[in-house]
Amino acid sequence: MDLSWSHHVLSRRRTLAAATGLAAGALLPTGPAFAAAAQYTNPVIWQDFADIDVMRVGDTYYASASTMHYSPGAPVLRSYDLVNWEIAGHAVPALDFGAKYDLNGARGYVRGIWASSLAYRPSNRTFYWLGQIDFARTYLYTATAVEGPWSRLTTISTPYYDAGLLVDTDDTLYVAYGNTTISVAQLSRDGRTQVRTQEVFRTPSSVGTLEGARFYKISGQYYIFLTRPANGQYILKSSNGPFGPYTMRQILLDLRGPIPGGGVPHQGGLVRTQSGAWYYMAFVDAYPGGRMPALAPVTWTADGWPVVQLVDGAWGTTYPLPAVPTPPRQVTPMTGVDTFDGTSLRPRWEWNHNPDNTRWSVGNGLTLRTATVTHDLYWARNTLTHRIQGPTSTATVQLDHSAMRDGDRAGLALLRDSSAWIGLKRDGGATRVVTVTGLTMDGNWNTTGTGTEVASAPVSGGRVWLRANADIRPGAPRPGTFSYSTDGITFTRLGPAFSMGNDWRFFMGYRFALFNHATQALGGAVRVTRFEVSTP
Repeated sequence: MDLSWSHHVLSRRRTLAAATGLAAGALLPTGPAFAAAAQYTNPVIWQDFADIDVMRVGDTYYASASTMHYSPGAPVLRSYDLVNWEIAGHAVPALDFGAKYDLNGARGYVRGIWASSLAYRPSNRTFYWLGQIDFARTYLYTATAVEGPWSRLTTISTPYYDAGLLVDTDDTLYVAYGNTTISVAQLSRDGRTQVRTQEVFRTPSSVGTLEGARFYKISGQYYIFLTRPANGQYILKSSNGPFGPYTMRQILLDLRGPIPGGGVPHQGGLVRTQSGAWYYMAFVDAYPGGRMPALAPVTWTADGWPVVQLVDGAWGTTYPLPAVPTPPRQVTPMTGVDTFDGTSLRPRWEWNHNPDNTRWSVGNGLTLRTATVTHDLYWARNTLTHRIQGPTSTATVQLDHSAMRDGDRAGLALLRDSSAWIGLKRDGGATRVVTVTGLTMDGNWNTTGTGTEVASAPVSGGRVWLRANADIRPGAPRPGTFSYSTDGITFTRLGPAFSMGNDWRFFMGYRFALFNHATQALGGAVRVTRFEVSTP
């Protein structure tokens, strides 16, 4: 089976163009009693967390997500009620998979951490993260707490594409994986090597592509949960052990989703609450912002198949809150103010590729020393990113630019394969605040435009406030606007609105990004003393 990147993209493109079908599911009751119940609203997280793997350990829920070329990778989310989530840590501390992830002679855009798996092994009280990189090999990381430290346990030569890791009731480790041809591997007792692998299912041509495996053992049955990108979800069931044979059933197809303008909820995982209720946490394609997690209750048929509970024939915008114990505390908000105190970055932050750790620091603000000499932001190391909160949000940064040097460029970007930024240019001893658009990549993620200055204003002193407002409602390109202030109170719009595209092929959504790079020589620095993401 050709699992090349081009095949992956083409199969998804074909699926996205498929004709609309009917969604399977059962309807939830409607009416005054249903409406009066305490409810949650989808998406449960209006930030870019795709390819969700979700589980419960005791009274705590955990989920992981794809991060592609961002570092650290594979964020681990935590919740006590399946609705309110925080970022607890990252399972992959650095993308140490080759020089391209360091922006060293090559680039890793749209590679790196794809759909991967998160599991917990009660026998040794250990969390496991497993994922393949670059169709070359599989990496397995472990930790005794999701905050870390996470360390690499092993590397396996078989690339387990879109893997789902199962810890069986007898403590054996199994992996379901593949694209169209689905296989199951058994790992050694210590998880370090592959003992066996076997093809267990070949997707019928009438279905097309299936991938994104999640592996479960429920009531003695083995299930492999699979997505048809990007409009369907199917499940395989075996009553004869992890190696099958398996039978298939469609769970949903072309189901209306809960985000206006967004896509079909798909490619997620099943999880059971303490009271025995089941939920499906999927993501919704919702560009330009990315892929947003949505939650729906699940029931089971008498013969052991899951059914997503629908509202008026669609994935509900609202559902009754899950019945769970009272959370022990409130989770940490994914938005708000960061003054970069302490000794490390908070887990909401991820670098564009691996950073040069000798050229940044925190404590009394975030100091970014220039790490790259380039005219191309896509080549600049130490660009620090933050997910955009939907449906609209604003990032405001307070920047001390007194240590910039001639040729330096520093600021706040709306970063994707088509980008724009507001920031500072220092040339000939003078500093200007500018808006730059036209930073672009082609479909192979090579730079095709390094940007054009569309507005500017002189600034004096050593401090400035920069602001980017982002509208990430899906369904169409949306505006991003930029403004600046010299006192932190009165902001002046700078330049025309930037059109944030809603094409899916970069996979990751737009992000806010802090950057500082040189165009002449290293040595300059800026200090971010405050960063805030706010919503209307």
